Amino acid sequence: MAIFEGAGIALITPMHADGTVDFAKLKELAEWHVQEGADAIIACGTTGEASTLDDKEHIAVIEAVVQQVNGRIPVIGGTGSNNTQHGIELSQAAQKVGADALLVVTPYYNKATKKSIIKHYQAICASVTIPVILYSVASRTGMNLTPEIVGELKKIPNVVGIKEASGDISQIVEIARLVDEDFALYSGNDDQVLPLLSVGGSGVISTIGNIAPKQTSQMVHDYLAGNHQAALATQLAQKPLIDAIFCEVNPVPIKAAVGLLKGYETHYRLPLDQAEATTITRLTNEMKNYGLL
Repeated sequence: MAIFEGAGIALITPMHADGTVDFAKLKELAEWHVQEGADAIIACGTTGEASTLDDKEHIAVIEAVVQQVNGRIPVIGGTGSNNTQHGIELSQAAQKVGADALLVVTPYYNKATKKSIIKHYQAICASVTIPVILYSVASRTGMNLTPEIVGELKKIPNVVGIKEASGDISQIVEIARLVDEDFALYSGNDDQVLPLLSVGGSGVISTIGNIAPKQTSQMVHDYLAGNHQAALATQLAQKPLIDAIFCEVNPVPIKAAVGLLKGYETHYRLPLDQAEATTITRLTNEMKNYGLL
């Protein structure tokens, strides 16, 4: 059974000028997403700059979101690592602070084989009792979860779905063919939500949802309810804004967009840095066009 249907928000991690996590703004954003109708929140994913958080901060961010949300919608903790033992430790800690499920990205850089990637996920999943969502984003990790591998990983009892960000529609269709209805397919690409839903998907783990949670959730629920034309209208209307929030590496533009929407100063940790002035102009224009500013 899907952890959620609709739009899960891949939440940004607000930071102070000195690079420390701004927990007050983090909780404020989590509350806003609940009020706006988000269907889940993903803390410490790619968009949450997990790679520049130390382990203590990482778990503290997940815990803060869990506490603020207080069971109203699922909170999913990003706990992937290219070190299996580290992934186990993060996953166990996330479960301990109350995460409802985990999002576990493939190992990156060290080029796991099919055999070793299966062992990696088996070890992490065996270390916890909460559900696990696979995360395949080869453009960042260099490791693609092929349909064949997903077909093996779905046999792990607490693997309940995948965030599929390959951008390969043929691959998504083949994964859909190999899994059953209890295995949730989530789009990892905001501009491919409807194609994934059309083959039985459950929703999206969304970047644009950071600034348009209500609209993105409604799009998915419209589609699932059979109101396909309304869903299509939203998908197409969002496309220029989606292009803008990915005109630089994620999460630089989306974090800037949240700053524009909320009046926040935007800060990052190196190696990420401030968005270019042209990006800010483009974001401002597209957010106005979409009715957010």
